Formats: sequence, C-alpha cells, structure tokens
Amino acid sequence: MSEKYKVIDSTVPTFITITVVDWVDLFIRPVYCNILDESLNYCIKEKGLSVHAYVYMTSHIHLIVTAFEGELQNVIRDFKKYTSKKLIKEIQQHPESRREWLLKNLVLKLKNQEELRIINYGKMVFIPFS
Repeated sequence: MSEKYKVIDSTVPTFITITVVDWVDLFIRPVYCNILDESLNYCIKEKGLSVHAYVYMTSHIHLIVTAFEGELQNVIRDFKKYTSKKLIKEIQQHPESRREWLLKNLVLKLKNQEELRIINYGKMVFIPFS
C-alpha cells in the first residue's frame, strides 16, 4: 500500500479504487469478474472484510469497505496479491484472444518488481457516513 494513503480507522467505511496496470480493460470477461468475486468472498469470510458497496468497471473496481478483524490495508494488500496471481494464471491457462498482448503489457512490465502484480495500488479515501 502506498505510504500516501493510510486508513486511520479500519472499522469506518472507506472508499477504495483499485486499478489494473495501465488501465487495461481486463474485466470484460466473466471469468475475470468471477475471480474478483471469489477473492472478495474469501476476504469477507476469512479476513473480516465487510463490503458495503462495490462496482466492477472494465479497468478498475470501486469498493466501500470496512475491516473488523485486522487492518484494512493488510486485507486489501492480500486481496490484490492473491487476485493478481489468479488473474495471471487464468490468462496463461485459458483461451484468451488477447493473451500475448495482456501478458506483455501486464506481466512483463512488472518483471523487475518483487512480485508480479496486475493490480495497481489503490487509493483509499476516508468518507464519513452518518
């Protein structure tokens, strides 16, 4: 998570935007949205994430979330790390007309980093709800 964006209170609803590297339109196929669903459901069941609202766009997702069993930053970090790995595996293993282009533009650009990531660091913005 960026040092610039920190959650002060994980139990307060927080608006988050998580983008795909270079704003690539990745979430145009149901199989990729299903991976997002599975990842979010895991975080809900196992990490205490509460999702108040969400929307999947073609190149990013918006969430309003809280975390009651840990730091929200850590839950989101784990969500992005796991989801990125699953998305890369899906692109590599299943039919995808844009496979070479996606791998070139998403994975190879990131090969110098510690881990492969498709999802950029998201912005967390505190929004008080009354």
